[in-house]
Amino acid sequence: MNKYTVFGNPIAQSKSPSIHQMFAEQAGLTIEYDRTLATKENFIASLTHFFLAGDAKGCNVTSPFKEQVAKWVDDLSAAAKIAGSVNTVIKKEDGTFLGDTTDGPGLVQDLGRLGVQIKNARILLLGAGGAARGVLQSILALEPEFLMIANRTEEKAQQLASLLPSENFIGIGFKQLDEVKPAFDLIINSTSASLTGELPAIPDSIMSSSACVYDMSYGDKPTVFLQHAKTLGVVDTFDGLGMLVGQAAESFYLWTGYRPNVVPVIDSLRSSL
Repeated sequence: MNKYTVFGNPIAQSKSPSIHQMFAEQAGLTIEYDRTLATKENFIASLTHFFLAGDAKGCNVTSPFKEQVAKWVDDLSAAAKIAGSVNTVIKKEDGTFLGDTTDGPGLVQDLGRLGVQIKNARILLLGAGGAARGVLQSILALEPEFLMIANRTEEKAQQLASLLPSENFIGIGFKQLDEVKPAFDLIINSTSASLTGELPAIPDSIMSSSACVYDMSYGDKPTVFLQHAKTLGVVDTFDGLGMLVGQAAESFYLWTGYRPNVVPVIDSLRSSL
């Protein structure tokens, strides 16, 4: 039986074990997928110990270890190099380890499932932290007309934009959004504001003129960000539950070669929130 786990701190709330068990049932596979609580001090030792088992084939890594594991693996995917972090470790046949990030594919797959167009779209990405950095390459690969990163700190947004230099990709501060025209087709919130029930400090006019709003966070009810968008008249508002399942599906594919159907898994998780 192939073994997998997810490392994090905290980790008890992780839905990864149930998600991957549902994927395994679809694929007709029997797997063992656990949660592993670690600390920054013992994470590498714990990771190394996990892979000593011959049937340990891969793991997921969540906060706060994504940057730490990127330095441990033997190789990084192109996306992981840009992201500067890893959420999926694959043990290769030669015994070496590849680090990848599946957040970007998870996001764009979910947007595709929802019928949200990226190609030729004007996109505003809020936040310049790890969540934003992890999805840049996947968004730009689908050729949007324009991608703007806006962040409370302008310098950080510009630094992120410099990772993939392009005329149609820039970074600005929240305060500069008042001057931006025309409207955006899609606004993606990658900030942690929704986790604390706060709103990013962006003008209502920016959100109200958008065709679609997507929040990477999710909960048992729409996030404050999505609720606010609705009050401003935005028709299409989506949370990040599908991205969660999508990034897990990409990990499962990298490990097994089987690409799961995410829809029944999303529906199952949604009903249990």
